[in-house]
Amino acid sequence: MPPSITLEKQLADAAAIIREKNAILNANRKQIEQLQKDQDDARRVRENIYRIAAYDPEPPEWTVREGRAGARGVPATIWSDWHYGEVVRMPGINTYDKGVAKRRIKHLAETTVDLAINHMGRAKITYPGCIVALGGDMLGGDIHEELMKTNDRTTQQAIEDLIDLIAGGLEMMATTFGKLYVPCVVGNHGRSTKKMQMKERVFTSHEWNVYCGLARYFRRSKHVQFSIPETADCAFNIFGHRYLLTHGDSLGTKGGDGIIGALGPIMRGTLKTHRSEAQIGRDFDTLLIGHWHQYITLPGLIVNNSLKGYDEYAHLTLRAPYSRPSQALWFTHPEHGITAHWQVYLEKQLTPLTEEKPWVSWQDFADTRVAA
Repeated sequence: MPPSITLEKQLADAAAIIREKNAILNANRKQIEQLQKDQDDARRVRENIYRIAAYDPEPPEWTVREGRAGARGVPATIWSDWHYGEVVRMPGINTYDKGVAKRRIKHLAETTVDLAINHMGRAKITYPGCIVALGGDMLGGDIHEELMKTNDRTTQQAIEDLIDLIAGGLEMMATTFGKLYVPCVVGNHGRSTKKMQMKERVFTSHEWNVYCGLARYFRRSKHVQFSIPETADCAFNIFGHRYLLTHGDSLGTKGGDGIIGALGPIMRGTLKTHRSEAQIGRDFDTLLIGHWHQYITLPGLIVNNSLKGYDEYAHLTLRAPYSRPSQALWFTHPEHGITAHWQVYLEKQLTPLTEEKPWVSWQDFADTRVAA
């Protein structure tokens, strides 16, 4: 029989447990206080340095007001995975640097306007506005040694350039559509830390500075509204259709395989995100992501491609299929929900047609005979 534990020993053990729990509580309390201080500091930076108001989670009224009969809905686009500052040299396949980026950004804004105005039916029908979602990885960053060696801009130079380039594109869009709503989330490439961290993810990203700089640029405009949340996700509605914008690297899944590529982890991650968001009262109808550098549209999911295009990592490490640079554009109708999908291509086809072909052709199998 083991010796009985004395009352004094039991009290001493209980006191030790209480001290340990109190130490944990104190550590958690200090961490919460530090996180709150960091958020307060970030808000002061917004208000005192960038001279913009605190985050307003409410989207503009025109995104929820029913449109009139015959309306084409609201155009929405994701601008993500620009990797500005990065250099790609793949002769005959893809070239990317600051000059190519500038040309593609201008082409993106012009083609989006052309598709929405001239290729969506009745041109006299006006839009209530346009959504331009900034989906992260706008900066190439210097998070890997090879990027630090080959980038054509430092991160600070890239921030200054990128604010001007995005602002120019948004000005062109605002001139055409009248009103813009710009929800913003950070990616994983623009981070200021060596490893990706979840705590204070937004405020350790250089892209937060880019977004705040853009909000400051348009701070006197009554027609351009930004949402720059303090978390990695941004939720908004268009005519009651609920969207959740996130970069796509934090879906809770990794990897892929050589048969279905990234589709497996993307779909598993979409289901996991649905489940976790629904449990905290933030369910959504359609998830908007980038990160995977390919264009995919499925019920409840829009995956954006990249402005940068195919690169050495995708070719040599992943052996991923070639992807032509593009950005996603779609329309949300007040009655029918998501209707038209467009892929806004930023370069010509890699292997263009060399001779004129008939608009349609077929093979007649009616006379085919199989020997008995």
